[in-house]
Amino acid sequence: MPELPEVETIRLQLSHYLPLKIEKMSFTPQLKQNILHTKLDLEKKSIIEIKRKGKMLDFIFDDGSHLLSHLGMTGTWLIGEKIKSGKHTHLTLSGANHTLAYDDPRRFGHMYYYSRTEAEAKLAELGLDLTDPDFNLEYLVHAIKRFPDRALKVTLLDQKLFAGSGNYIANEICARAGIRPTRKCRLVKKDEFPKILKAITEVLAPALASGGTTFQGGYRDSSGEKGQGVDHLVVFYQKTCQLCQKTQVKKIILAQRGTYYCPNCQK
Repeated sequence: MPELPEVETIRLQLSHYLPLKIEKMSFTPQLKQNILHTKLDLEKKSIIEIKRKGKMLDFIFDDGSHLLSHLGMTGTWLIGEKIKSGKHTHLTLSGANHTLAYDDPRRFGHMYYYSRTEAEAKLAELGLDLTDPDFNLEYLVHAIKRFPDRALKVTLLDQKLFAGSGNYIANEICARAGIRPTRKCRLVKKDEFPKILKAITEVLAPALASGGTTFQGGYRDSSGEKGQGVDHLVVFYQKTCQLCQKTQVKKIILAQRGTYYCPNCQK
């Protein structure tokens, strides 16, 4: 967390304020210690566009430089006419009319200030974004078959194959496709691949429309609000499966991640 719907929500919200010329930049010591992996020089530069690949935000400046921002577990970008700086506000970019600030209580986020070429190389480490037009059935089949002895859910979490996926998304994809998350990839049947592809859309669409999904103490959008995507979950953090409306959801630990499934709906 945040995963694709949450990061895309923030991207769309911030984009309304562009272009944004940065008059002043300030940051905490923790930014350089824990989050920022390069030097940072943003004063007098303007953000002209914000893109996204997977969970990575790509701030593009008028001089061609890029700031890549991965939000980690608790990071977010806040924007407003005035931003009240708190103890977790690690980077503040002040413009003439609006202030953009990065807030991250647990400091698991990552930032890289790169040239265009460097940014492209970094983003190329990721697989196709789940919403990329080229993310089709052929790509899905190839990606899942890459690691035949992996559990399906573990492969769905692999950012080099499924950029933007995360724990709740992978759980929900398996549920809506009717496949147990522990199923080995080599045992996914031919007629199940289209179900997985359809499930990806079924999971992402309502989460995006709801401004992302917030769990206890988690994600906030650029105005500090929580997402309402939790209303659309069918197994993740659910006591009863919301597909069959009768079976108790099972929770196991798979690859050190909480994993939820319905014994009745998923085989």
